[in-house]
Amino acid sequence: MTATNGNRKIRYAVVGLGWFAQEAALPSFANTENSELVALVSDDATKNEELSKKYGIHHTYSYEEYEDCLASGEIDAVYIALPNHLHCDYTVRAANQAIHVLCEKPMAVTEQECEAMIKAANDNNVKLMIAYRLHLEKANLQAVEIVRSKQIGEARIFNSVFTQQVEEGNIRLRNVTGGGTLYDIGIYCLNAARYLFQDEPIEVFAVAANNGEQRFSEVEEMASVILRFPNERLATFTSSFGGASVSTYQIIGTQGDLRVNPAYPWQGEIKHYLTINGETQERTFEDHDQLAAEFTYFSDCILEDKDPEPSGTEGLIDVSIIQALYESIETGKPVQIQTSDRHQRPTSDQTIERPPSDEKPDLIHAAAPSGQ
Repeated sequence: MTATNGNRKIRYAVVGLGWFAQEAALPSFANTENSELVALVSDDATKNEELSKKYGIHHTYSYEEYEDCLASGEIDAVYIALPNHLHCDYTVRAANQAIHVLCEKPMAVTEQECEAMIKAANDNNVKLMIAYRLHLEKANLQAVEIVRSKQIGEARIFNSVFTQQVEEGNIRLRNVTGGGTLYDIGIYCLNAARYLFQDEPIEVFAVAANNGEQRFSEVEEMASVILRFPNERLATFTSSFGGASVSTYQIIGTQGDLRVNPAYPWQGEIKHYLTINGETQERTFEDHDQLAAEFTYFSDCILEDKDPEPSGTEGLIDVSIIQALYESIETGKPVQIQTSDRHQRPTSDQTIERPPSDEKPDLIHAAAPSGQ
């Protein structure tokens, strides 16, 4: 391990160099004290060459050379930012080489893949964390505390909308790569309902709609979901790839409500609107580098031998619920579900704040989902 001021740093390879990896992940390593970017893995030689120059990285690999990267002795962990259908394979292969894994969400496309990832991590005694960055983000963790403290009374209703335009040809619109609104953005709404209610749904129902545009020939344009939680609480959300950019949730209790808008961004301010007894308080949470927080936390877990939260089990639960939602869409009927017991939940103790990055990186052969 490399050392800085006597402190160990966890050395990372970033696997997959698409829009989010380039825009959000790569610049954030400079904002950490315990994490170091040392390798890139991509089949795009131009990306490897230009990004390695930009970030001063000496080791680049193609996907065919992934095993060489894992066995090189140069890295301690991988950050997997590949298309969803590749998460399982690349996680298992890393774990089998005793390399720790931070994997983007959704964890995988099926429950079986998630279970294989958890088993590989356990069998090889490596850390596996799923990249739910909002589990470390102050505004969302303060929302958890507001609900837990019963400031709004008993939380009864959750409602969320997460929509954006995704241009034709984007990987999120392909079925074979694990695309679709529920896997890509609906998972944020689903996960928020679970961490705000601090519970797991027991029954789900979903419908999908499609306006017939060519870009939605493989996946739904949008989906609306109802989740029934224990104690007769209800969560609803709609996710869409064909709407204007909206990201908000509201949790309603017996004595008040909290609205968070925008709710799920990876950068920029987040606002709370807390209404109790008809009076609304507004609170602004400043912009922070959420990816730097994520790398910092995962590296801490490795260095201190702590189990990360969000774990592989957290990722598995969301994927199992999303599979049940697609079953409901296909059958037109509610689906009863039983998920694993969760003993770990995000709390405000996990808050990590890193200053925002000023950098607006030039993208190499990549574009945001909207094409903008």
